[in-house]
Amino acid sequence: MTPYRPYPFHWVPAEGARHAIADQRPAGGWPEGETITVLCGSEVAADNSELAWLWDTCPDCNAGRTCLAEVPMPPAVSAR
Repeated sequence: MTPYRPYPFHWVPAEGARHAIADQRPAGGWPEGETITVLCGSEVAADNSELAWLWDTCPDCNAGRTCLAEVPMPPAVSAR
C-alpha cells in the first residue's frame, strides 16, 4: 500500500535551513547526517535537532516545491 502524501515533497532541515525534497520521507524522517539532494540542487546533511525546524526556509527549495505542488508562490509580505 502506498503511503498517503498530501504533497509531492517533504521538508527536511539541513545545514541551517529548511529544505524541500521530492523523495518519499522514510519512516521517522531522514537519519541524522544522511546526505540528501534537495530541490535547490544542493547535497546537504539532514539535521534532526529540536531547533532545526525553526530555521528559515531555503528560497530555492520553496520555489521548487511550489512548482511540484502546482501552487503559486504567495506575494511577498513586507514588515512594517
